[in-house]
Amino acid sequence: MRFGTRAVHAGQSPDPTTGAVMTPVYFTSTYVQEYPAQPKDGHDYTRAKNPTRTALEANLAALEQGASGHAFSSGLAAVSTVLQLLDAGDHVVACNDLYGGTRRLFEQVYSRQGLSFTYVDPSRPEAFREALRDETRLIWVESPTNPLLSIVDLDAVAKLGRDESILTACDNTFATPCLQNPIAHGFDIVAHSLTKYLGGHSDLLGGALITSSQALGERISFLQLAVGALPGPMDCFLTLRGIKTLHLRMERHCANAERVADFLEEHPRVKRIYYPGLPDHPNHAVAARQMSGFGGMLSFVLDASVEEAKRVVCRTRLFALAESLGGVESLIEHPPSMTHASVPEEERLRIGIDDGLIRLSVGVEDAEDLLEDLEQAFKS
Repeated sequence: MRFGTRAVHAGQSPDPTTGAVMTPVYFTSTYVQEYPAQPKDGHDYTRAKNPTRTALEANLAALEQGASGHAFSSGLAAVSTVLQLLDAGDHVVACNDLYGGTRRLFEQVYSRQGLSFTYVDPSRPEAFREALRDETRLIWVESPTNPLLSIVDLDAVAKLGRDESILTACDNTFATPCLQNPIAHGFDIVAHSLTKYLGGHSDLLGGALITSSQALGERISFLQLAVGALPGPMDCFLTLRGIKTLHLRMERHCANAERVADFLEEHPRVKRIYYPGLPDHPNHAVAARQMSGFGGMLSFVLDASVEEAKRVVCRTRLFALAESLGGVESLIEHPPSMTHASVPEEERLRIGIDDGLIRLSVGVEDAEDLLEDLEQAFKS
């Protein structure tokens, strides 16, 4: 099946009891057993198995071309679960341009548990090799990265992981499985914040991991059961409903983001723009090779002071000033003071997260209205 068909149908079949087309929401914590320790089809307790979650997990695996899918209560719960595969003393190589919450989890939680982290330029494949140690057990990437939209050469990093027997994981939240499939490039694990594009309507919280092998999936399943950072059935249902229109929404997100990028590239008040769809983006060729579209996220730096940048994000009318991304509505935010405030200022500036940086999640509204909104905010 092609992608749009998988988005609508994968993991879902009519309810055997009623014939309902939509997967039911199974609000239950436990299940009746006919004999001790012999639950029906593994259904003994909903932390272990819930039919609504099972449908979502099968759908996610199909979309990412993986062997198994696993849903979690948030994107960070999914990231945390990957780190729980490691042991104290293990080393992780990661992009230096990461979602602020991921970096906070690495540095303020798991570094205290005995893991160590090295951050490298995601656009240089050789930087990942240079950072390896004898104790390196995981390479963690985002592509495109958050918030500077750098592109990781997925083929090169996956090959490095295979050659060195190191686990590789890619946060595919910005691209979504509609535009990019890291497992097809050789990655072991794909992570998502379901809260974003997959849910698509800013009304749920969730995360996911998809694995390339059943053996790795079994390890993740054990951690789901043992740790219990799982989504409720209603969030699973809402995610499934959102995924049914993912391919349609991503077409509009991409088209609108390209219009906004072209507008910003020509605007006299913008001194730099980060969008992999622009031919002058330093990683444009890699993005064009491994993505079927360039996504709905972009960032830019105003030729203005930090206070002027903050005033601009407060004065848009359609772009809502809010964290998160990937909903049908357009959002605007100031990463240095919002999503990446937990990153030390010296490190932010070293990476390139300038005080005047603004990040956009471009929604599915009419593009002309979005351009007019940005123009009036600049002028005001």
